[in-house]
Amino acid sequence: MRLSTINLQKRLSTHSNQLPLWFTLVAAWLAGAIFLFALAPHGFWPLAIVSPAILYALLVPNMSGRRAFIIGEAYGMGLWCVGGFWLYTAIHDYSDTPTWLALIMIGLMGLGMGLFHGFLALVFNRMVGKQPFSFAALWVLQEWLKTWLFTGFPWLFVGYAFTEEYWLSSLAPVAGVFAVSFVAILLAASLVELLLRRSSYAVVSVLLLAISTSLWLVNPQWTKPKGTPDLSVSLIQGNISQDIKWLTQYQVETLKIYAKLTRTEWGRDVVVWPESSIPMFQDEAAGFISEMIEMANATNTTWITGIPYKDKAAFNASTDKYPPFYNSVIARGVEAEGLYKKQRLVPFGEYIPFEGVLDIFPSLAGSQDIKSYSRGSDQQSPLKVREHNIGTAICYEVAYPDTTRKNAIDTDFLLTVSNDAWFGTSAGPLQHLQMVQMRALENGRWFIRATNTGVTAIINHKGRIVERAPQFERTVLRGEIQARVGNTPFMLMGNYPILIIITLLLLLSYFGKGLTTLRRRG
Repeated sequence: MRLSTINLQKRLSTHSNQLPLWFTLVAAWLAGAIFLFALAPHGFWPLAIVSPAILYALLVPNMSGRRAFIIGEAYGMGLWCVGGFWLYTAIHDYSDTPTWLALIMIGLMGLGMGLFHGFLALVFNRMVGKQPFSFAALWVLQEWLKTWLFTGFPWLFVGYAFTEEYWLSSLAPVAGVFAVSFVAILLAASLVELLLRRSSYAVVSVLLLAISTSLWLVNPQWTKPKGTPDLSVSLIQGNISQDIKWLTQYQVETLKIYAKLTRTEWGRDVVVWPESSIPMFQDEAAGFISEMIEMANATNTTWITGIPYKDKAAFNASTDKYPPFYNSVIARGVEAEGLYKKQRLVPFGEYIPFEGVLDIFPSLAGSQDIKSYSRGSDQQSPLKVREHNIGTAICYEVAYPDTTRKNAIDTDFLLTVSNDAWFGTSAGPLQHLQMVQMRALENGRWFIRATNTGVTAIINHKGRIVERAPQFERTVLRGEIQARVGNTPFMLMGNYPILIIITLLLLLSYFGKGLTTLRRRG
């Protein structure tokens, strides 16, 4: 009888203090939507604090699990429908999708990705204590899950908003972007608690900020110069429109454009062409590739290019429908060797999830013509260029912190090639660049980035952009890169330290809530 009375009182108190659901959902959606302005190109980082703080404030009052889930889902939808709207360009402009259908697809994407915050809110409401530590731990958990669950879509992390705010991103070489996200979210939730006149959580936030600021001021050199001469590099930006890039009749013209842009660059240490700048398989372009190698050898130049690579030797007619082919990068010319095959493929862009399922629908128009790229091994040797090892990332996979970390081990500098023409003038390419900056900071390595339409750039080991080419121009970016050796703590330990910390915090919060509930009932 006593327990029933207590439960009734809780329910009455809960409902009397709640804001109208429609108002709460609008506030949650808008809170998620404004996060876009914390990232590139806007860079108003305080919104990376304000946005999650609003969600925390909306979830703190007592409520049902259903209400909490809906609030979290609304926040996630706002975050992804606005923050991921750059996908509209690829869906609508380059896939011949009607406007209405493209908007529906963006909405469905937001609904699906919003589930991460929906479940975060549900767990926060029902399973752990409602305090900043559990909220920050759950936030990092859902960001980490986005790097692998359902193939992964690791975008819109809070930590990226602080890429160039070194008073906080100085934590990145120690424990990665998730550590930056954790401190930022803890600070956001602690500020809400401070407004509620509960200041104890702010003490820990201030302490962590003091640690990150100290790292920034002390400026420890996690890696050091190798001591070899800097390499002169030329990054070729062809600016080939996505409409014509893969048209058979334009392939030769594409090769002419890159060959012409490179004509003045032979003699530099390294010339880099972007992702799929040769828009045909290596056997189809064998003559052209031989000419480029001959020119590179004659001018003492290393030539690196993106190219689709067909592995005919691995084809087994009895088991395979077609030879495996890869989105790849090759190094040729003077003191150069190596082939890198992309590991992380873009769903629907480079492979069809559950492709084999289409085999049961032989009458489905075009189903037999759909072919997916194959995945490269996660145990590949780095490219070798002028007595240096180069860690490589192709386009989308640079968004995966752990993939880039593994590729960076035992290398002197890092390379990424990309084609962001799919996303036009949207924020997508600039957010992509921001991720490259974070990867450079995490691994203490210089990064060279060659792209088709931009942003082509040279980034130093601190994540700072040293040289940058304008977008949507047919141009060459020249600069020098420094080889560095040594390992940052993040390179040695990866995400394990931050994952262990959030696991312990969630367990403590879970058991702490259980004990509190028992005491109240007793």
